[in-house]
Amino acid sequence: MSDSNWTDRIAGERMAVDQLFNDQVQASSFSSQQWGLVMTAVEFEIEDPDDPEEAHIVADTSKLSSVMPEMERVANQSPMGGPGGDSSGGSGGLLSGVKDALGLGGSGGGDKQKEEEAAKLAQAYAEKLQEKLESNGRWDTIREQAQS
Repeated sequence: MSDSNWTDRIAGERMAVDQLFNDQVQASSFSSQQWGLVMTAVEFEIEDPDDPEEAHIVADTSKLSSVMPEMERVANQSPMGGPGGDSSGGSGGLLSGVKDALGLGGSGGGDKQKEEEAAKLAQAYAEKLQEKLESNGRWDTIREQAQS
């Protein structure tokens, strides 16, 4: 596993990768706002940081399910920020919100597909981030910091 301290030291690379990765986000089924939610739930780790040949950045997507209800709400908003159409046809309400928060309501299968797509996209981002660190000559330093 890795220490989160290394992630604090790569803000510049993250910003550069964000810009480079924008095309992939646009080609996905996620809006920019939804992708932002995905990134709040993803943590990056360096697996095998002590092995220069095997070390690589992975996206820990175990918390993605926590943002899925909010991603659905974002998807249902109109472009001007007002309430959008509810794809379920129901009126929603408190019980619906509680069910969604517990993962018991909503579209079910669609959420799982979205979560899988988000996980794949996050891992692709992790790979781009590692490539950026390598091209900047910072990968070994960051990898070594993750060992401590």
